[in-house]
Amino acid sequence: MPKTSQSLHPLLVLHPIQPAYLRLFEEAGFDPIPGWERSDFEAANRRVADDLRFVLTSGSRGLSAAEMELYPKLEMICALGAGYENIDRAAARGRGVVVTFSPGANAPQVADHAIALILAMLHDIPAADRAARTGAWKTYRNSRLHPTLSGRRLGILGFGRIGRETAGRAAGGFATPIAYSARTRRDDVDHTYFADPRALAEWAEIVVVATPGGPETRHLVDAEFLSALGPDGYLVNVSRGSVVDTAALIDALRRKTIAGAALDVVDGEPEVPAELADLPNILLTPHIAGHSPEAVTATIRLVIDNLAAHLEGRPVPTAVPID
Repeated sequence: MPKTSQSLHPLLVLHPIQPAYLRLFEEAGFDPIPGWERSDFEAANRRVADDLRFVLTSGSRGLSAAEMELYPKLEMICALGAGYENIDRAAARGRGVVVTFSPGANAPQVADHAIALILAMLHDIPAADRAARTGAWKTYRNSRLHPTLSGRRLGILGFGRIGRETAGRAAGGFATPIAYSARTRRDDVDHTYFADPRALAEWAEIVVVATPGGPETRHLVDAEFLSALGPDGYLVNVSRGSVVDTAALIDALRRKTIAGAALDVVDGEPEVPAELADLPNILLTPHIAGHSPEAVTATIRLVIDNLAAHLEGRPVPTAVPID
């Protein structure tokens, strides 16, 4: 017998998810209640706050201690994706609320996007497309030469699953020398390790930012980092906007103390500062690096695995580490 809406477990969803993927939760026994728009959030709270046990959010959206207080029966907060920086974990721990995340589920797609951003930036694909469409074919072609990715030194800031996947694509497909900076050296890779992120920037011609967000990495890419990267260097960010000091990046791009940048994430998104968007040496995408049918499905499946384990009294597969 199919489950009725009354028998489904309410799940407040604070991160935008397309209807086709919300149905995956319904098939697993949950009633996904959209709450990413303020009006929907308030309506959902009026409907289910007193009995709500499960919340699905993301690292960028998070869940505050004050919001947790709205739900007296809250048992579990699931972060959709690898980030969980804006979930108040201390408040959750104090209330005995389980917090989970979805590490690695979309890493291949994010790594693909990082490589796509590098190629589009180096080859100036957006401007070339506009030139071909607007009759400036010969003018553009005769006035531009573009650097290649092959053989360029690629630095990766943060070396989790996304960093590793990006390194594998670059080294295997483009013969790029790889170096990385992370909190600890990885014994299972042969790439050059820099404990100091600025030393990585000095070595690299391109830096891909693939660190977690949060206070520990806020403005890790600052004016000194960008100065170390230098006028022939390029920056790509597929992690969190907060890792890059936006004001310092705008200044570096404006003064051409770095050659260019490609960002899938911006601090304060979805708002993009006009001073950044108007620059000619930047490429922007709207936080879509992890968006593919395969990646979204894999991420949601991992969330469902965590929810099911909790309901069955088993340890959840991917609990957020306790600080």
